[in-house]
Amino acid sequence: MRFGLELFRITAIMFLLGGLGWFLLNEIYASIDQTIELKWLGAIAILLLVFVLYRNKLQFTGWYQGSKNVKLPKSVTYLLVFSAVIFMIIPIIIGLL
Repeated sequence: MRFGLELFRITAIMFLLGGLGWFLLNEIYASIDQTIELKWLGAIAILLLVFVLYRNKLQFTGWYQGSKNVKLPKSVTYLLVFSAVIFMIIPIIIGLL
């Protein structure tokens, strides 16, 4: 039962935080008309950031308390966050060129 509740929680987090992030990023991209074909990079960036947030913070506050709940290594966290920032910036840079 707890596992099912945790899956529901993960889905809700993805929709809420992902939707909010997408809305904000889409507003930024809308101000630059040339980024329509590269918006998918922003969506990947938001998913990466939500994944890092969940694995490093939110998984420890949920219903499911498994023995395999561990934080991501710092190097992986830095790599994923850096990649997400690059994915967010690429459409803006290309749109301004």
